[in-house]
Amino acid sequence: MTPAEFTAALRAREQLLGYWCLMDAPVATERIARLGYDYVALDAQHGLFGMLNNLLAIDSRGSTAVGLVRVEANDPAPIGRALDAGATGVIVPLVDTAAQAAEAVAAVRYPPHGRRSYGPMRSALRIGPDPADTHDSTVVLAMIETAEGLADVEAICATPGLDGVYVGPSDLRIALGGASSTDPDLADTFEAALGTVREAAAAAGIAAGIHNPDGASAAKRLAEGFTFATVACDLVHLEQTARQHLTAARTPGEAL
Repeated sequence: MTPAEFTAALRAREQLLGYWCLMDAPVATERIARLGYDYVALDAQHGLFGMLNNLLAIDSRGSTAVGLVRVEANDPAPIGRALDAGATGVIVPLVDTAAQAAEAVAAVRYPPHGRRSYGPMRSALRIGPDPADTHDSTVVLAMIETAEGLADVEAICATPGLDGVYVGPSDLRIALGGASSTDPDLADTFEAALGTVREAAAAAGIAAGIHNPDGASAAKRLAEGFTFATVACDLVHLEQTARQHLTAARTPGEAL
């Protein structure tokens, strides 16, 4: 899938599946990008990696995916760095208001539609390089993960130029009063919040995505009406698989 094809599919609210990477392991990222996912998201906010080498890995021969980057903050500098390095889009964290969503859009778009500085050092090889072509191939997604963002989600979704919203379930659950990122006592409130986000995105005609711990959860969310879903993540899945093999290899009944 090319950046232009991915962007068109996301804007058309087609169902897309992605994977989330935290580790600085370009060889592993390259293998993940060949599995059939539509996108691989690199976490520059909480991840532990070098962005450029992992974007190169995603774009290597045999890849089915485009690279997205969750940037550190809603700021033109990290957004510009991610896009110049070749990201097809950015996921912007902690968007609380429509005004902040507009700032994110402006950081992604070149003038007169925004204020992105022109310097596509690597991205020009595959995205653009002319501003109009770049806009047709680059997405900006605002994270809904705070009580304030949820309260203003309809206005956020209506922000001109915004391509979609993306639920950060751990932060959102805590923000709504959860004692932990998976607090089961908040299940009803949390599910209602997800419905609010889905409906607001649908009304505005933009994409609605969500982070998930596994493929079964991603399938469930897509069936509920989310248009893209991420399976997360390499570091957690590596630990889980290693533990499963250790358990299978241990003498039955022996403590781990």
